[in-house]
Amino acid sequence: MNMPLGAAVLGTGDVSGEHIRAFQANPHTEVRAILSRDRAKAEAKARQYGLENCRAYTGLDELLKSDDIHVVSICTPHHLHVEQGVACAQAGKHVIVEKPIALDLAGLRKLDAAVREYKVRSVVSFVLRWNPLYETIRAILADGTIGDVFYGEVDYLHGITRNFGLYPWLRQRVFGGTALLTAGCHAVDGLRWFVGKEAVEVFGYANFSKGNPLDYEYEPNSVILVKFEDGTLGKVATSIEYVAPYTFPIVLMGNHGTIRDNRLFTKRWPGQTGWATIPTILPDSGAVTHHPFIPQIAHFVECVLSGRESHCNVADAVKTHEICIAGEMSHLDGRPVRLPLS
Repeated sequence: MNMPLGAAVLGTGDVSGEHIRAFQANPHTEVRAILSRDRAKAEAKARQYGLENCRAYTGLDELLKSDDIHVVSICTPHHLHVEQGVACAQAGKHVIVEKPIALDLAGLRKLDAAVREYKVRSVVSFVLRWNPLYETIRAILADGTIGDVFYGEVDYLHGITRNFGLYPWLRQRVFGGTALLTAGCHAVDGLRWFVGKEAVEVFGYANFSKGNPLDYEYEPNSVILVKFEDGTLGKVATSIEYVAPYTFPIVLMGNHGTIRDNRLFTKRWPGQTGWATIPTILPDSGAVTHHPFIPQIAHFVECVLSGRESHCNVADAVKTHEICIAGEMSHLDGRPVRLPLS
């Protein structure tokens, strides 16, 4: 395709702005449509980013009739992702879906089926896969520096308090779902990405802090244990009422060494007496402006133009979401849950 891919962005929140920036940075894309319930907000977003060839829509059906729209970024509240994603797939539009892609198993199956049936390309916005520390860790694992991983933990600790812009709706179960789905899924996906094996069992706990001071409708704190097919063990702790600066700690233990965030110790380096620190960019901020949307969307565009599937497509994201859903099932039933979910 010689002409730019026409892009549409659904939603006008902060994350939609980062998608717009990423499309603007890509020579193969042009943002031609923004969707909002409030047309004035869509028009204002277009002006904010200097989008001269961009139309404002209030209805998705009308937007999807446009022949000059080829890819759609779904940046709306969580509970809208399934229906909007299905509609885009049915219209033959390739999709980027913000996480979580669904809040329950039925929605997860519905979106996955639509993307498969209509054969559109997809990327789920587990954007940290393009974070420089993630890329560094993957390189270290690939060259065997710490050997075979037998244990990993990735945590998501972010105090989403009343002064957080999304708090009024995020605290509600119908919009947020669970702490794992609304936030901790990033950590679950990171664990899967590093271990590189299929998860087969999950056990989970969740709780409120004393008095539930932030009035969450679901437990804002959880811990899950994950067993992988080769016996590797994993742990993910999630807290969205964390009383401290945002942090995203990573620990990977192998039979030849250990990674702790950007620090490395390995017995393959003779004479090493302490941690070696790798100067790189860590996933240490919850701000969307800190996240690497530009390389993520560049990857997505390349997948669309070349006709290949992404490593981070909807089919792959289903596995991350199943772990999150299984964690909640285990917490409620008090028993381990086998994967994949039936």
